[in-house]
Amino acid sequence: MELKLILVVLLLLAVGATADYVRPPPRKTLSFPWSKKPSSLPQQVHISLAGVKHMRISWVTNDKRSPSTVEYGTSPNNYSFSSEGDSTSYSYLLYSSGKIHHAVIGPLEDDTTYFYRCGGEGPEFQLKTPPSQFPITFAVAGDLGQTGWTKSTLDHIDQCKYDVHMLPGDLSYADYIQRRWDTFGELVQPLASARPWMVTQGNHEKEHIPFLEDSFVSYNSRWKMPYEESASSSNLYYSFEVAGVHVIMLGSYTDYDEYSNQYAWLKADLSKVDRKRTPWLIVLFHVPWYNSNEAHQGEGDDMKTAMEPLLYAAGADVMFAGHVHAYERTSRVHNGKSDPCGAVHITIGDGGNREGLARKYKEPQPEWSVFREASFGHGEFKIVNSTHAFWSWHRNDDDEPVRSDQVWITSLFGSSCLAENGPELRKMLLEP
Repeated sequence: MELKLILVVLLLLAVGATADYVRPPPRKTLSFPWSKKPSSLPQQVHISLAGVKHMRISWVTNDKRSPSTVEYGTSPNNYSFSSEGDSTSYSYLLYSSGKIHHAVIGPLEDDTTYFYRCGGEGPEFQLKTPPSQFPITFAVAGDLGQTGWTKSTLDHIDQCKYDVHMLPGDLSYADYIQRRWDTFGELVQPLASARPWMVTQGNHEKEHIPFLEDSFVSYNSRWKMPYEESASSSNLYYSFEVAGVHVIMLGSYTDYDEYSNQYAWLKADLSKVDRKRTPWLIVLFHVPWYNSNEAHQGEGDDMKTAMEPLLYAAGADVMFAGHVHAYERTSRVHNGKSDPCGAVHITIGDGGNREGLARKYKEPQPEWSVFREASFGHGEFKIVNSTHAFWSWHRNDDDEPVRSDQVWITSLFGSSCLAENGPELRKMLLEP
């Protein structure tokens, strides 16, 4: 056990020594005073989409005997339905997790409020299912962490009338200290128990210790996404559909070259996309492909080289990324230059994190970079209909109603881009 601790200390020192970007100090990390709770009390409750008209409820209990049951209905304290799920747990060095429960409920009515209880006791929660058709609003914020800025971001998102939250990586910033996963779950529970949170992994979820701990064990155990429902073999990449939108969540920290399982899955997933049914195509991943900030320059280039041609041919509309702790929006761009058939890229890794902001941008500003600012905040993407959506970025220094950046985006649905790229896409999808 002592050897494990020595290796962890050496690893953390090595990570600190190789960092080449010095960030300004952020707001203080939030404190979470310990309080005694019943061992069977459901904690860290969060929900996610789990296929058509279904929702996954996830929570943690300290009592290993607690059932993985969710009771639910459309009236308070009146549960007409119940669902039995499963559970898991994990150990990481000296830490042992509680019992982590996952239960899928449904079929559920669209745009409806449900009341639910986990494990047969504890408080009642309520959730609202997304609508089945436009309009639909997504809240977007990456690199959250657990600081004063995080709380400000969450407070602003709570004021937003959104249907689904999308998070492009770096959730808890636990960074090997597993108790921080628990406090993060506690921090986001008020929001994450009421609206589905769809997440993908970032570098801070990796938590790999050579010869001792596998990568993503904490993330995969706690934040189960609908990968099986979307025919993926990995929780690190998956897709889902909601109200006329096909969303693809990619993994920046698993293999993505043309010979990888992720690339093969992406081709298969794109082959199923019907733009008449889902006229909007959105993609999320952690490391940005277009970035004019001095931080993390070039880190997404290999993934972009492998996957951008495929997504360009498919007519992806918007791509969200995190990792860089600042905000940036591009024009429609492809292959390093503005292109009316390319995707709008939005870097929004400014949710809160403990590392501070990335304040230095490269000059001159690239022609494809439209707006950039090193501030904490969140975004709101309201898709009004099959062709038009309104994007707004809300800086934490302002009130939520203040839009620091805003733009109307027109989808590629029905455009000449899809018609022109169709043969190329079919060729790429058919290639072995």
